[in-house]
Amino acid sequence: MAASGTLSTFRLPPLPTIREIIKLFRLQAVKQLSQNFLLDLRLTDKIVRKAGNLTNAYVYEVGPGPGGITRSILNANVAELLVVEKDSRFIPGLKMLSDAAPGKLRIVHGDVLTYKVERAFPESLKRRWEDDPPNVHIIGNLPFNVSTPLIIKWLENVSCRDGPFVYGRTQMTLTFQKEVAERLTASTGSKQRSRLSVMAQYLCHVQHILTIPGRAFVPKPEVDVGVVCFTPLTQPQIQQPFKLVERVVQNAFQFRRKYCYRGLGMLFPEAQRVESTEKLLELADVDPTLRPGQLSVAHFKSLCDVYRKMCDEDPRLFTYNFREELKQNKSNNQEKEKDPERSRR
Repeated sequence: MAASGTLSTFRLPPLPTIREIIKLFRLQAVKQLSQNFLLDLRLTDKIVRKAGNLTNAYVYEVGPGPGGITRSILNANVAELLVVEKDSRFIPGLKMLSDAAPGKLRIVHGDVLTYKVERAFPESLKRRWEDDPPNVHIIGNLPFNVSTPLIIKWLENVSCRDGPFVYGRTQMTLTFQKEVAERLTASTGSKQRSRLSVMAQYLCHVQHILTIPGRAFVPKPEVDVGVVCFTPLTQPQIQQPFKLVERVVQNAFQFRRKYCYRGLGMLFPEAQRVESTEKLLELADVDPTLRPGQLSVAHFKSLCDVYRKMCDEDPRLFTYNFREELKQNKSNNQEKEKDPERSRR
């Protein structure tokens, strides 16, 4: 391969349009898989430009489908593009692109939720976490049904610095339903503030960089689409294990219209709930009458730090599940109703 900076400008040769590819291979979007095709190459070019300078970059595209964004990435003069596609119907069309871009496009028929991208690119691309992001990018028009579990998985990878982030602070440019994009970027106190806001923002600089109208997709989804860019922070704003942060944040937001002490209380067994919740909020210096959406990342940092100390003092806390306790209490009550004698013993 040519040395960095000496690659000549690459452009794909004339090819059938995406619409023609869909017709040629009789492709139809599967509603159950939340598939929507973006056919306008001006829009796919715009998404790729928003991802930054991709010259000589190594790009991992998730869910390429019929290959609209794939074409725009290849035309951005990348060193290599790896696409992972689960749906076998799209593979022939992608192979046509691969033939048109010899040595540029690598196709994997697999699932992005399980694919080991950390083994995909050269070791020489790796950068220290404190350095600038590596020349590795993740780009994708995600099916709506996998977008949230996938970004949570990748955020955990950011926290552990593994998966796609073994190369360093790999940047991601991804599509979501507009509502999800707004949640990811929502500021403290806004209506859209949610679990996703906190989990993304404590680990990454998150930007909603583009909104694409639903009518640009085939079939037209009922919602518009937001393009979001993630750049991992050199230091997470909360220095605790991902699962612990996720546990605190999830509990805080489960009663989003109520005061925060209500959801945070579910971190503790019923017998000690009031006392432990008061202790958590007092030591974290958090007003118990704040709503979950009013809690900043700094609030969650304090809550997670105090909760970690409480778990260290009583390791059973971290495995406590309030739903299991409710289930057990319900079962016990049913047994008592069946056996009145038992309840009087």
